[in-house]
Amino acid sequence: MLSYPHIDPIIVRIGPLQIRWYGLMYVLGFTATYLLVRYQATRFRWQEMLDHLDNLNLVLILGVVLGGRLGYVLFYNPGYYLQHPLEILATWEGGMSFHGGCIGVALAGLWYCRRHGLDFWKATDLYVVTVPIGLGLGRIGNFINGELFGRVTELPWGMVFPGGGPLPRHPSQLYEAGLEGVLLFFLLWSLRKRPWSAGRSRHWPHGSMLALFLILYGVFRFLVEFVRQPDPQLGTLALGLTMGQFLSSIMILAGLLLWLWRARAEAS
Repeated sequence: MLSYPHIDPIIVRIGPLQIRWYGLMYVLGFTATYLLVRYQATRFRWQEMLDHLDNLNLVLILGVVLGGRLGYVLFYNPGYYLQHPLEILATWEGGMSFHGGCIGVALAGLWYCRRHGLDFWKATDLYVVTVPIGLGLGRIGNFINGELFGRVTELPWGMVFPGGGPLPRHPSQLYEAGLEGVLLFFLLWSLRKRPWSAGRSRHWPHGSMLALFLILYGVFRFLVEFVRQPDPQLGTLALGLTMGQFLSSIMILAGLLLWLWRARAEAS
């Protein structure tokens, strides 16, 4: 068994102001996305994207935060928030859904691109390959907070988490950081040039990187859910699946359909 490091989730306290590791991870993730999207837009010579990058980023950040919070409310604890509607705004108490954030950022990006005449599918190719950085950092933030830990295990790297009882558990946050963060970023970043390639044998249709992201993230998240502790208010659903596995299955199916649709659109 490994010892849980007990890192203080608060980095700095200045009177009532607190700077937390989890919040810092969001800032670092958004910053990395901004810089890498700018780098790609410059390299692929998409000046129109560079002109809109600052405003688009702001809209996408709002989409992530609002979608993530509303997704948690609707997917994971609707009964509680129906009785306590004012607590929907209490994001500082925790409760963000990746799947909700994914829907929120997609809708926000689609709205902005249509309003300003940007190619939505080209934009997703630039952005989605950077998303795993934020995901990996966010999971490290979960680990520091001692939340979203795994199920009980006898494996030698199990840890006793502060809120997880006396038995060692899977550090599933680190599994997710490795799969959804490091591995997913490596795969997507190494393939990012395919939609921009001039050679027809190597070219993929724009939007294919989003499809690939949905498929790969869905598979990784589905697998990790087998060792992640289910949300206590939900437990397991039909067929013993968790809510995370149910939503990830929808992501995988959506990614496959999107891949086929974009390939057909490119061929026609």
